[in-house]
Amino acid sequence: MNCSISGEVPEDPVVSKKSGLLFEKRLIERHISDYGKCPITGEPLTADDIIPVKTGKIVKPRPVQAASIPGMLGMFQIEWDGLMLSNFALEQQLHTARQELSHALYQHDAACRVIARLKKERDEARGLLAQAERQIPMAATTAVGTTAVSNGKRAAEDEDTGPDGKKIRPGISHSVIETLTECNAGLSQQRKKRQIPATLAPVDALARYTQLNSFPLHKTNKPGILSLDIHYAKDIIATGGVDSNAVIFDRPSGQIISTLSGHSKRVTSVKFAAEGEVVVSGSADKTVRVWQSSENGNYDCRHVLKDHTAEVQAVTVHATNNYFVTASLDSTWCFYDLASGLCLTQVADASESEGYTSAAFHPDGLILGTGTSGSLVKIWDVKSQANVAKFDGHVGSVTAISFSENGYFLATAAHDGVKLWDLRKLKNFRTFAPYDENTPTQSVEFDHSGSYLALGGSDIRVYQVASVKADWNHIKTFPDLSGTGKATCLKFGPDASYIAVGSMDRNLRIFGLPGEDQMEG
Repeated sequence: MNCSISGEVPEDPVVSKKSGLLFEKRLIERHISDYGKCPITGEPLTADDIIPVKTGKIVKPRPVQAASIPGMLGMFQIEWDGLMLSNFALEQQLHTARQELSHALYQHDAACRVIARLKKERDEARGLLAQAERQIPMAATTAVGTTAVSNGKRAAEDEDTGPDGKKIRPGISHSVIETLTECNAGLSQQRKKRQIPATLAPVDALARYTQLNSFPLHKTNKPGILSLDIHYAKDIIATGGVDSNAVIFDRPSGQIISTLSGHSKRVTSVKFAAEGEVVVSGSADKTVRVWQSSENGNYDCRHVLKDHTAEVQAVTVHATNNYFVTASLDSTWCFYDLASGLCLTQVADASESEGYTSAAFHPDGLILGTGTSGSLVKIWDVKSQANVAKFDGHVGSVTAISFSENGYFLATAAHDGVKLWDLRKLKNFRTFAPYDENTPTQSVEFDHSGSYLALGGSDIRVYQVASVKADWNHIKTFPDLSGTGKATCLKFGPDASYIAVGSMDRNLRIFGLPGEDQMEG
């Protein structure tokens, strides 16, 4: 007897009490659950209306097709055809899925480009709005021509002064503080995921560094390089000299790109900004100059800033590349807008009379560190311009200050050597006193990864950065080949692939692995 639905002999037969028809149990149960009626008669039917039929277990007879070789070959051919059809259908589905994925990726890429363009337009609009906000208070209180700009120079005598004789500053606006805070949040998040780059020069490589080149960049009659900075992406070096010039130098080619002449006294500090398109220099002539690169490769003076009344000792650029700070021996530091050259605020600490001899932004940009001629290190909150911490213990002027990329180490250099400070606990945890009492430490610098520390005085010494409690291993000591005994400034190259050193002669010296410089050439 055969199943009334499939027409085959049922393996688990059941009979309907109402119609008496025979069914395969699994088929009739599924039909009842779906339709609730008999598939043959159409009468209402439930699971209680079917009765199982007991049968003996027998082996199913072999189908007629499987009884002969030609029949079996036919069955195999049918199975093969079915398999090929199924495979073809799967390939079609895969092709369709690939097309849909490609379309989705294209839409995602287009959306990302639109979002990036909108963000850029938003940032430009914010910059224009901030500039307008800064100009509104000045326009309301000054006559036409108050901030006249001629040949990139701003006349200090035209600026408004308050009742106490001090210049009126617009202040750091809310939009600027928002920009600084956003930059801080982004950099702090990146720092949590920060890893030491695989391309960083290893310790054993630094131990084999030697002098590769010496480039005479400044004048012979007034020798001395007082400051330097490196733009890592372009591998160009800026130096500031006693000869009152700043020099932009292309290290791979060994050629001078531009000589920036305009200061009347020695250039004490020089920094790159805006992807190397802008250079900011501070001088003992009490001015700060902003230089803009031009199409012919030279750098032209765009602003002369005359807000200080004594030597400008330090320049430091904020991580946004939109603002910078200058520090002077007049006991004030100024916060500037890079694009307009406008001094937003000038901060003086009424409790102290010593001038500032060094300054540096924290990598996240909301903290400013300054060193004074009175041996103090001061930490400032940039948003409120409040002095939030003071470190003492040095002897002599604090000549250099450098924050580590890890965000919580600070290195300061003075006459008595180098001190390392833990910004989390606000205390000194290590001191290097490499020279005698008559030899001051002129410079100190962390590399960009925060893995190495270099200091300069009568020689140049490189240390491997460790934790607060672990020892900082001394890697190498380079002699000061200038013969002056004063390594006034130094900086690590990209991935610590070389060390650039300026001394009190006219030469910029490059220390690195022998052979690599020739390979680049």
